[in-house]
Amino acid sequence: MKLIDRITQDMTAAMRAKDQARLAPLRMAKAALMNREVERGRPLDEPEAQQVIASLIKQRRDSIEQFRKGGREDLAAKESAEITTLEGYLPPPVDPSVVERAVDEAIAEAGATSAKDVGRVMKGVMSRLAGQAVDGRMVNELVRKKLGAA
Repeated sequence: MKLIDRITQDMTAAMRAKDQARLAPLRMAKAALMNREVERGRPLDEPEAQQVIASLIKQRRDSIEQFRKGGREDLAAKESAEITTLEGYLPPPVDPSVVERAVDEAIAEAGATSAKDVGRVMKGVMSRLAGQAVDGRMVNELVRKKLGAA
């Protein structure tokens, strides 16, 4: 079943259960998916749909950081609950050992030795891990640490 269809089904179930905490992020996700389809002028394939959901999760994480800086734990908790709901529509995250191996391979392939090579290494790592649920920020931190640029 396509991702947007699963979200629509779950939205209907949340409406019937009067579960507003679950319904709000599902509506937002469906709207984002439909907007992307309109932008592209065609239905999204699964990796594209997952990328939309992943970007929504990233936005929520950034919001949480800002809310905590502003002392708004109530809003941070709401965003965190939305992340939990959205993560159910993504494949499980990649095992850290797989990410580390991809980073090591990309460093070796690029012949990277310093912080100047982070961009080339990141490109290699992300292409190796394409289609998998991987946090780019975490990968970037690992690359910087291995290249001594942390």
